Amino acid sequence: MKEFGGKALFLDRNDINTDEIIPARHLTENTKIALQPFILEDLKLGGFDPRRDIEGKGVIVTRANFGCGSSREHAVWVFEVNDINVVIAESFARIFRQNMYNCGMLAIELSKKEIETLFCLGAAVEIEVDLAACTLTARGDKKLVIPFKLNEFDRKLVKAGGWLAYADKNY
Repeated sequence: MKEFGGKALFLDRNDINTDEIIPARHLTENTKIALQPFILEDLKLGGFDPRRDIEGKGVIVTRANFGCGSSREHAVWVFEVNDINVVIAESFARIFRQNMYNCGMLAIELSKKEIETLFCLGAAVEIEVDLAACTLTARGDKKLVIPFKLNEFDRKLVKAGGWLAYADKNY
């Protein structure tokens, strides 16, 4: 099973939509890897520069309603090809969240208070996820261990590496 976590990228905004995650003009690309350079290129967020801020990050921490907009899988694929395998938010658009699990990635929902606590950890935050225990450990100015919920089927999807790997193993 793969490891989940890494350095955190903080995106301090609600309602980041799939057009901001991967602009529609790039959906004509015919491989996942071709999407890689276009991640979050249309996201307007003060001080944020995707060319500078994404490299080396494995986790996104953000606010509510992440992944709203259209139901395109490309929005998850662009994270996958940029080695981001965990998104932590107050809430997700339903289809985006399921696409994360279907691709063997984690969409972790935490309370507004817990998200705020993560934002207050400082600039350099590392997050490790223990999928079996459903906990995440965040290290910044201090260390936090936060439990999260994940239903058993979605945990199996993620553990298997996504829907296709799960289906190959179980059907």
